[in-house]
Amino acid sequence: MKLRVTPAEGDPFDFVLDRDSVTVGRSSTADLALSDPFLSRHHARLSRHDDRLLVEDLGSRNGTFVNDLVVQGLTEVHPGDIIRLSASSISIATDRASITTATTHDSSIGATIFRPASELLEEEISSSTDLMDSAEALRRYAQRLETLRDVHEAVAGSLTQDELLKMILDRIFEHLGPQQGVIYLKEKDGQYYQAATRALPGQSTDIPLSRTLVHEVLDKGMAALVFDAATDQRFAASESIMMSGIRSMVAAPLLADDGPSGMIVLNSKVAVRQFAEQDMELLTSLASVAALKLRNIALLERDAQRRQLEAELKLARRIQESLLPETLPTFEGWSLLGRNIPSRGVSGDYYVVVPRKEGSECVLFMADVSGKGIAASIVTASLEALAAAPIEGGDPPDEICDKLCRRLYKRTPPEKYATAFVAVLEPATGRLVYTNAGHNTALLAHANGAIEELTTCGLPIALLPEATYERRETRLEPGASLLVYTDGITEAEDRNGEEYGLERLRSCYARSFRLPVAELAKVIETDVSAFVGDVPFADDRTLLLVQRAGAAGTP
Repeated sequence: MKLRVTPAEGDPFDFVLDRDSVTVGRSSTADLALSDPFLSRHHARLSRHDDRLLVEDLGSRNGTFVNDLVVQGLTEVHPGDIIRLSASSISIATDRASITTATTHDSSIGATIFRPASELLEEEISSSTDLMDSAEALRRYAQRLETLRDVHEAVAGSLTQDELLKMILDRIFEHLGPQQGVIYLKEKDGQYYQAATRALPGQSTDIPLSRTLVHEVLDKGMAALVFDAATDQRFAASESIMMSGIRSMVAAPLLADDGPSGMIVLNSKVAVRQFAEQDMELLTSLASVAALKLRNIALLERDAQRRQLEAELKLARRIQESLLPETLPTFEGWSLLGRNIPSRGVSGDYYVVVPRKEGSECVLFMADVSGKGIAASIVTASLEALAAAPIEGGDPPDEICDKLCRRLYKRTPPEKYATAFVAVLEPATGRLVYTNAGHNTALLAHANGAIEELTTCGLPIALLPEATYERRETRLEPGASLLVYTDGITEAEDRNGEEYGLERLRSCYARSFRLPVAELAKVIETDVSAFVGDVPFADDRTLLLVQRAGAAGTP
């Protein structure tokens, strides 16, 4: 006895049944292994008893069917019968001439047709160039083209997604005459929802969803035609479908580049309307039009979102730039330079140098707000405003951080916080009192070349409602230099994902700290850029250089 096997994946082939028992499944240990991911490992068994051939389901997930009737226990099969296992099928034959395929079934037995939607669309294209075999075929083809032209014209304008779906259902009801229609669309999590429904007067728009259609149409991209759900075991077992009175159904997927993005399902009672293959073909074409238009709408929406994002980034950049000082104050014997080099986006970097107490002190302030974009810029603006009073009021660095922490925490969501380096410098003596609130380690290069690291001595600002901050002290003697920076420098990555890091920055700074501040800043930026190569910077690079002139006769 010969079996004609049509697997879900690959070409059909013949299998000679020359033994008493054969297991079928996707496992390599099955006697007849099929390339079908929806099969169970050992899905069904064919066995011979005397002159009879029997099939039984082996507890598969998707069931086994003979002529579209579910197999329950041992079921006898005969030449010409079709065994369906998931998306694969087996035709029984005693000779090659009697082998049939499982692509379509005779509607007289109430069968269901599943056809690949892409195959139907290809047939539509080829039929436009092939000769029609009759005047009737030409008439049907012309009518189909007229219908498609009508739908194309109807959806040609600028429509929202809801307007498009309503328009599509209107045209479908006009040309196919169902009693109920529903369009399902896929959500981001892969689930499907009813995006649009329509029903004739007196019919409910609460339309049940068949899992069989979901599996075949949405998961596999098949077009479906159910002549009579009551005679198909898969649908007859659905209480919701039987209770609704649905008998004939036709469905087609909305094909996208990465698989079906949804489907259109039409329902009717057989007594009112029984769908035919021509209806399935037309619905597949209409679904293709709808899918194309939906894709265009999605592209336009993404383009609008991109433009909106670009506008917000420009606004955020303007906010950020307005906060950064245009010039820094000058002190005799000192050189100061601040620089912000923007990345592709917008960061929350901020720095300022504020003289106070008639120039006997100046406050060095640098902060980096968590996150990027306009939200970070707004928090940075709040930080700048809140810092002004304690800075100008003469508070020491630890008290400035303490007040900022409590006030900013009340005004921002919990995920928004900022690292900060706050220092008070006495230009006359070089005394530096500082607090590092979770910020990057500042580097102090002494005149003898030794590098002192000014490390963290407190939590980031507004990470918690309250925090304790430590005040530390050091000195910039003549010839010394201070570098304060944000993590856009040390966290810059090369193409292998390796960060520039503190050690590279320290080494570069130790070699070059005696250079004038403008040249020193250029050397640091050049070294970082050479390290990352052609990899775009993910964050702004911001630095503040404070350099004390050397003693007489020295740089």
